[in-house]
Amino acid sequence: MQLLPVLKTLCCGPDVAPLDVAERDALAARFKALADPTRVAIVNRLATADEVCVCDFVAALDLAQPTISHHLKVLREAGLVESSRRGTWAYYRLVPEAVAALRGALGG
Repeated sequence: MQLLPVLKTLCCGPDVAPLDVAERDALAARFKALADPTRVAIVNRLATADEVCVCDFVAALDLAQPTISHHLKVLREAGLVESSRRGTWAYYRLVPEAVAALRGALGG
């Protein structure tokens, strides 16, 4: 009978250090914010532009401005987007570090 070596159990995969609690919680909040199709569509549109006016989201997604603003607030609170105001309009852009953290968490 041949004995097989016992391998050390890894919690996160080969060569991947476990996340610390703060990083884990931040990633979970960002993924939770993306758990809505409208917010995924917003992030997708932002990924193709430097910034997008909230008025463009209203037209593109065929939703009321208060609904779009709610979704953008969720994304902003999760740290995925940031905004600036010009006159009466708000312009949104992705936070590159937040997107990179999500990409890294998925192994990319």
